[in-house]
Amino acid sequence: MLSYSGDPIVAPRRPIVRVLRGPEGMPQDFILPGAAHGVAHWLGLIPADAREIRLAAAPGCVLERVGARREAGVLVQCLLRRPWRFVSALWERARGSERRYRDILRGTCAVTPMARFASWAAVRSRPVGIPPSDLRIRCLVLARSGEEAALAGTLDALVAQTHTALTTRVAWEGALPALPDRRADHRAWDGGASAADLIADADALCLLRPGDSLVPDALAMLAHALASADFAYGDEIGADGRPRLKPDWSPDLALATGYQGRACLLSRSVITGSPPGPIGPMAEAALALQIAAAAGARGAHIPRVLARTAEDRLDTPARARALDVRLKDLAVPIRATHRNGAVHLDWPLPHPAPKVSIVIPSRDRLDLIARVCRGVLHETAYAAIELIIVDNGSTDPAVLAHYEGLRRDPRVRILVDPQPFNFAAMVNAGVAEASGAIVVLLNNDVAVLEPGWLEAMVRQACRPEVGAVGAKLLYGDGTLQHAGVVVGLGGRAGHILRRRPGDTPGHLGRLRVAHEVSAVTAACLAVAREKYLAVGGFDADVFPVDFNDVDFCLRLGAAGWKTVWTPAATLAHLESVSRGPSVGAKRARFEQEAARFSERWREAIRHDPFYHPALSLTTFGEDLE
Repeated sequence: MLSYSGDPIVAPRRPIVRVLRGPEGMPQDFILPGAAHGVAHWLGLIPADAREIRLAAAPGCVLERVGARREAGVLVQCLLRRPWRFVSALWERARGSERRYRDILRGTCAVTPMARFASWAAVRSRPVGIPPSDLRIRCLVLARSGEEAALAGTLDALVAQTHTALTTRVAWEGALPALPDRRADHRAWDGGASAADLIADADALCLLRPGDSLVPDALAMLAHALASADFAYGDEIGADGRPRLKPDWSPDLALATGYQGRACLLSRSVITGSPPGPIGPMAEAALALQIAAAAGARGAHIPRVLARTAEDRLDTPARARALDVRLKDLAVPIRATHRNGAVHLDWPLPHPAPKVSIVIPSRDRLDLIARVCRGVLHETAYAAIELIIVDNGSTDPAVLAHYEGLRRDPRVRILVDPQPFNFAAMVNAGVAEASGAIVVLLNNDVAVLEPGWLEAMVRQACRPEVGAVGAKLLYGDGTLQHAGVVVGLGGRAGHILRRRPGDTPGHLGRLRVAHEVSAVTAACLAVAREKYLAVGGFDADVFPVDFNDVDFCLRLGAAGWKTVWTPAATLAHLESVSRGPSVGAKRARFEQEAARFSERWREAIRHDPFYHPALSLTTFGEDLE
């Protein structure tokens, strides 16, 4: 057991424990939780053949406690908490699966459900003690009649700040109260005032509502973070008492959900635009959207709860309307609409629609290849397509006969590549033959569920700033198979929220909308062909079978193109059904590629910007560790 603290002003990086095993000192790494709230704890099974243990951590990390627990005691705790997991742990131990045995025990005994955040945070939070800076902050509180009591609590919290605001103004809808609180300047809301008027002579603006309560160090931490950004924001506890643990800056998610919230500080550079109008929901949206709509704005995220916030006045339909107005003001060809309880950004489709080359690696399995080809050729609404099948030496007569029928369709080409199985090389070969401006990689065990999937992916892939685009993939039983890849999950990279219900909204409602992720699976991946070629495609030498898609997305990111996952494209995926399980030689090959992935992308594994450092990498949910 390890307990350690971190410096709150240092960029979050998860510590790594490296164990050197056996006489040759083979390394095995464990990625630890981040100390975002002050102190973090880690429980890990150290293998019996360990000869040396090393700890790598960011500056400011202090190792406070090293302890040991007997294996039997951890097993008893597992039995008491989750009896069925205890049985699974014993089974994995008996069959020699050290990794699964270790993860079951840690997932049971050291991981906390999000619903128990309050108790989890209580034993981890530490005072910050950041000295105030010379940044001049104006706090603007938008109030209505009847909110005087809630306003008093907000002003109490502002008075207690270690960084004192330059001015605090309360803007009232309608008449001012008869006895206004003297701790603030009170004015009637001026719907015709410019956005610049709101910040006045301050350097930064903090927008609040009555009932919002900042922790004492909130303004000091936000001011420190703003020194290297255009805006800064922290985590918060919502009006429902639930935590809102946020990712680093994610513009698409911010536009759709406004996740940055009100524990936020805006610099003068992003306070621009037309007057916000009346103090109702449209005005609040106009102010909140300043940062989300600011092209190229730099955001700084403090992964620590900085506020408890009152209920948001802005419901989802009103937010969609306000965002659409703002986007029209900016003269951008994007529309915001309200569908299925969420705000969706409708990105334009070029005219004429670009040609799409769909590349499917395959071998035998008539049931799979016939189904996916039928879905692409006859159940997809997008017209400008070509289908390229890269066949890895099929011998099934039924499959070969099916190919003969496909060749009669002018949209279909079949490449025969009978070399030893190398998924990455097959994909590269298919893309080399592609003539479309957009390339879609598609597994042969994927099934089309609705006709608009391809257009939804193409709309995203045509955006200049976007590299790879991933789809929402479901197992045959309707549960989630792919909702984006978290780098570091499971120790290397994994699919978040696997096996959850297909309509799972995800933390912050992010699975309802398109948003940035670190990587997506090549089971269904769209990318502009020129961007694919610009980064050299898949790395067939280093990652012939596994991790090639994640490596590809990370290389796109390093080249300046972000990866987007969208639920607007939903398909079914019987994961790896054509390849079978990884056992024996397959497992050994997987571990070799995993080790190479860890070496190449160690820093990405230590901090996935779209996954909070307090969230567990052991379980595939959104739990705390």
